[in-house]
Amino acid sequence: MNWSTLNERTYAPYSGKAKACVVESRSGKLFAGVRVENISYPITIPAVQAACTICLSEKEIPAKLYLEDDGLNQLHFWKKEFNLKIVKTDSLPELPVEDLYHNLDADLGITNRLKELLNQAVIPNSDFPVSALLFTSDGYLEGVNVEVSDWSKGLCAERVVLSKAIAAGVSEFTRLEIHAKKGEISSPCGACRQVIAEFLPYHDIILHHADGTSSEHLTLDLLPFNFKSSSLKKINV
Repeated sequence: MNWSTLNERTYAPYSGKAKACVVESRSGKLFAGVRVENISYPITIPAVQAACTICLSEKEIPAKLYLEDDGLNQLHFWKKEFNLKIVKTDSLPELPVEDLYHNLDADLGITNRLKELLNQAVIPNSDFPVSALLFTSDGYLEGVNVEVSDWSKGLCAERVVLSKAIAAGVSEFTRLEIHAKKGEISSPCGACRQVIAEFLPYHDIILHHADGTSSEHLTLDLLPFNFKSSSLKKINV
């Protein structure tokens, strides 16, 4: 893995500014994160937030942050939150970044896997675990919600799994499946719906509810008037 590859994976069609970083966990595992922009600018996911929440979602604790550019958004918060050692470098460690992409298995029990993933949720504030599976034509990625001391810096399961996908260089999706074991229904929050609309605008979203039932929706149905504007043009795709 190198900075060039990670920067190419950045989703920054509105600013054109590639931002990436790599977090090393206390156990020595490496997790990449890249900037994930949204047409609704305030819900853009900075590279540091992506890398740290991805690390946490894998039951690892961030310890060191490798970066090429020390002007990353949210750097101060995450450095303080986990007492991160910051390493500014032109070259990444030779250890491989964790491969979080799973090949499709005919024996995959989607409902069971969603329930198992709930145990990985980092929820010290809400005690409300949520899991998500994001599918491609031949594989999938997993996500859970992650909370930290600043409520605004955590990410929902849907945005964690999308962050994982973009950092892994995966951008073509078929569907998203979501589960919460509490509440009346499992359903993405408004911010997640806007982010989902950016990457899966006309796709199937399957919601697995706490009572054992499920329902299938199109993204367009979940957010029928999602924010869009022809004046906010993508400068690269």
